[in-house]
Amino acid sequence: MSAESIVIDLSRQRLELRDGDGLRAEYSVSTSLRGAGERPGSECTPRGRHVIAEKIGANAPPGAVFIGRQPTGEIWSPELAAANPDRDWILTRILWLDGCEDANAESKSRFIYIPGTPDTVPMGVARSHGCVRMRNDDVIELFDLVDVGTPVDIRER
Repeated sequence: MSAESIVIDLSRQRLELRDGDGLRAEYSVSTSLRGAGERPGSECTPRGRHVIAEKIGANAPPGAVFIGRQPTGEIWSPELAAANPDRDWILTRILWLDGCEDANAESKSRFIYIPGTPDTVPMGVARSHGCVRMRNDDVIELFDLVDVGTPVDIRER
């Protein structure tokens, strides 16, 4: 079953899944440490209307590591993290966003995702490099509820 839309509130660090009956689910997220912005190379989270362009990682195990949207065969662990301290961990599932407005038209080429992230990363606090990070269990749930083409509105209050 597909939801009608996703709303990401940067000021609250929350993602809402909405359908015709209203709020269906709500999740704590982590967006960019650098705030909102649409400029390529800014590492900011782009605002405005997007769509889910691709869903990557169906049936991957929780904690599966992705590099360049490809599974590495690794499962995230504290030991793996310690051995790779500079990695920006993209885990479990990827919902790849594409911008629908002139200002955010480069979101897909900027690799703006809704991915899973290690459980050690705090949610509700802006800490990402532009993506909208979620807990692994939450991104699995969301991934299963949405389809390619689902609208995503990223806004500040």
